Amino acid sequence: MTERRLENIAIFYLQRFSTTAAHLRRVLTRRAERSIDPQSETRGASRAEARIWIDRLIARLTANGMLSDLAYAEGQARMLRQLGKSPGVIRAKLRTKGVEPATIDAVLDQTSLTADGGDATLRAALAYARRRKLGPFREIAADRAAHQKDLGTLARAGFSLDVARRVLAQAPDTPVDET
Repeated sequence: MTERRLENIAIFYLQRFSTTAAHLRRVLTRRAERSIDPQSETRGASRAEARIWIDRLIARLTANGMLSDLAYAEGQARMLRQLGKSPGVIRAKLRTKGVEPATIDAVLDQTSLTADGGDATLRAALAYARRRKLGPFREIAADRAAHQKDLGTLARAGFSLDVARRVLAQAPDTPVDET
């Protein structure tokens, strides 16, 4: 493993995937670990050298704008909201990719409203309910037990009780913006 090889791996990875600095660090570390001979670290790069190369490479990619946790978080938050994911699910997914909590909070605040000024969480919950055929989107009328079951389903999906009640109180013909 050489520093140039690590750079090529990183650039090729970034051409295919959008990612965070922490996730790219994990990918590059795994690749470097696989190439290091455990019996003799003197023939190739040592673990310490590889860590230094990875740190320099990530700093350079971040400075060049090829790697941005904020841009990644914004894109993922928008996409996940369109898919009907709750803010809690979005927060968890971003956290697993290594996005800092302050960045996650900023992105969730920034994407809390839709382009037309509506509540993005309510819109996501409506999309989820429509996809799962909950509440007003059921084919047959819901009784009390079905209503409770739908509340539980929305709660397990990460939506608050207030949002779940608002979704279940909607008319069946409520438009859900897919964009």
